[in-house]
Amino acid sequence: MAIVKNAVKAMEAAMTADQVHRARAAAEREILSMRLAELRERRGIKQTDISAFSQTAVSKLEKRKDMKLSTLIEYLEGMGMGLEIRVYPKDGKGANKAETLLKV
Repeated sequence: MAIVKNAVKAMEAAMTADQVHRARAAAEREILSMRLAELRERRGIKQTDISAFSQTAVSKLEKRKDMKLSTLIEYLEGMGMGLEIRVYPKDGKGANKAETLLKV
């Protein structure tokens, strides 16, 4: 794992701050799509079990890099789950000041 971290640091050192920001955002979107499918699978739910969407739509949704919150909420509700969005200061000031922005 240390080798991977060092490689990432080396790549980021060769990039501008904007490039690093865009790369991290792209990685987070990619991770979200993997997490959605894993979450559904851990709950023992098949793509065809989510009534609000066809199996094809679930497959596409789980591969999306970006989606509307309303779509995510509907997908999660189809699995019997809710969504909570928390915000926090990124500057480190008031690290314990996370607040719930939305809970459905």
